This record gives sequence, structure tokens and C-alpha cells, in this order.
Amino acid sequence: MVVLPLLGQLADEYGRKPLLLITVSTSMFPFAVLACNQSRDAVYVYYVLRTISFILSQGSIFCIAIAYAADIIKEENRATAFSWITGFFSASHVVGNLLARFLPEKYIFVVSIALLIFGSVYMYFFLVETVERVDKMERDSTFLTKIINVTRKRYESMRYAAVVVFRSPTLRVISFVSFFYELGMSGISSVLLFYLKAVFGFNKNQYSEILSVVGIGAIFSQILVLPLLSPLVGEGVILCIALLASIAYGLLYGLAWASWVPYLSAAFGAIYVLVKPATYAVISRGSSSVNQGKVQGFIAGVQSIASLLSPLAMSPLTSWFLSTDAPFNCKGFSIIVASVSMMIALCFACLLKPAEKSGHDSEEEIEAPLLGES
Repeated sequence: MVVLPLLGQLADEYGRKPLLLITVSTSMFPFAVLACNQSRDAVYVYYVLRTISFILSQGSIFCIAIAYAADIIKEENRATAFSWITGFFSASHVVGNLLARFLPEKYIFVVSIALLIFGSVYMYFFLVETVERVDKMERDSTFLTKIINVTRKRYESMRYAAVVVFRSPTLRVISFVSFFYELGMSGISSVLLFYLKAVFGFNKNQYSEILSVVGIGAIFSQILVLPLLSPLVGEGVILCIALLASIAYGLLYGLAWASWVPYLSAAFGAIYVLVKPATYAVISRGSSSVNQGKVQGFIAGVQSIASLLSPLAMSPLTSWFLSTDAPFNCKGFSIIVASVSMMIALCFACLLKPAEKSGHDSEEEIEAPLLGES
């Protein structure tokens, strides 16, 4: 919740490339521990490092990559570009699952580290920076004064991002869409395996099959379907269709009456995955070129708040309705409740105006008084 908006600000001010290098490179250290040693102590060290790595990298890689793409791609082509980014991300999940399943265990972490190193080295040598950094001359000052100035600058930048989002009708609506969608979807994801195991006796292999169904469908829809539909109907319509699919996905899980129904529900994953690229495109269209990182990071922070809150309610609610003390017989009631949250997101999405362009002038008007106060 704290780091995502901060990294988005820094990417606007200091460049996309250094922030991408930092976030990607931190992911290799936890796996390096397990590659060297798999004792109980090493596992605890892994979890500590993995937690720190997730704080820095989970979600931020997407935000900065989307901002980078927005720097070099015309506005009318961004939805397609964002969809390809998320599509290749889905493809990497599928390929990664296959590697983990068929590689000998002793090679899994070694291969993971090699791939992460390759990604960092590739970016270092071939990624071209798109942000022109302006070095500011600082006067001699004490360490405490520098700390105060940096803290004040971060606060002003965060406040500016919040003002930009909530003064723009498009960004304000899409932030509500993102919050309620993430509230529902993260809630379902946090309890789904537990629910399927308790109700239908699913094991990890069957759960992996469901993830594979979603992943393969996601690759097809993001790389082929969205680029074809976006010029015809626009990102707002695609977002509404994807939200409808997410609602069907949740309701089918919650009301599942046979073991084959979860597989049918998973098929809707090929459609609801379009929520992410459509959301990125709406955010990008609603913000100016100099604020892509700030706005993407701020709304990602809103999603992180939802990701924190949702499992706190979903876990006890799921356990309650799976127990013998449930007030009525509906084992998937918690998932149905999560689907209601996505219905609210759909209602907000219907308020989006597809023809609305980014408010560059209004953002400059907002920035002026804030800079005057700093």
C-alpha cells in the first residue's frame, strides 16, 4: 500500500529503467537462498527475503512497465500494447508451471535464478530510458535537513497524485472499479483452494489444472481478442464485459453443485483477465504523460488496500459456512459475497465515458499550486 505509489512517483522523477532493475533484481535473492540450502533455517530466511521482495516488486513491475509502454506508444494503440504485456505475463505463468512440474526438483531454483538474472541483464543493456531526468543542484545542508526535505517532497508528490486522481472523473471512477474488483477477486483467490478441497476434495493437481485452463485462455484473449475488439468498442465496453465474466466466474464457484462446475467457472477466466489491460488503458488515457507512474502507482496502492482487507473477511466467512454451525446450507456463500463486490465494480464501470480524453491541462492547474506550496 505504501511502496507502490512511492515507486510510481520515483519512476516519473528518476526514470523507468533504474526502478525496473531494482524491482526485478530483488526477486532473485530469495530463490538463491533455497538454491544453496533447503534446511529449515534457510526456509525462514527465504520467507523474510521473499516478503521484502514482494513489497518492492509485487505489482510495481506492472505499474512501471505500463508507464514505460505509455511513454513510447501512441494513445490509441496502448490498450493493445498493455494487453500484450499482460498476455505474455499469463504465458510466462503457464510455461513456469510446466517447468516446475517437469524439471527435477534440484534444478528448479537454479533455472529460476538464471531466468531472473537474464531479465535484469537484458534490461540493463537493451532497455532505453524514456524519462529525461533533471538533476537539481542542492545546497549544502545537514543530514537531518535532507531527510526532512525528502520526506516533504514525497508527501507533496503523494498528495499531488491523489488530487489528480480524484479531480479527474475518469480516474476517480476507475479507482473505485479497481478497488471493488480487487476486493472481490483477491477474496476469491485467497480461499478458493481451501473451498474446493473442502467441498469437492480437490487436490493441488486439480487446482493446477484449473489454473492452466485460466492461463491458456488468458493468453488467447489478451494477445488476440482484446487487440481486435479495442478499436471497435473501446476499453470501457471491454472492461464491462470482463467484469460481467468475473461475476459469472464467482457465482458459478459459489453455487457449484458438482465437481465439473469449477472447470466451467474457470473458463470465464479467459474473459475476466481482460479487466487488467482494460483498466491500465483507461488509467493511461486519463492521465498525462508526465504522471503515468504516479497515477498507475496510486491506483495500484488502492488495489493493495483491497487485497489486504478482503482476506480478513473472506477467510473466517468461508470457514463459518463450511462448518456445521453455518446459518444455512450454502458452502460457497463467501464467494457469492465476493461476487457482489465485483457487481459494484461493474456499476462504477458503467459510469465511464469512453470518449473522455486525458486531462493534461487540468493536471497542470493542479500541479501549479502544489509546487507553489512546496
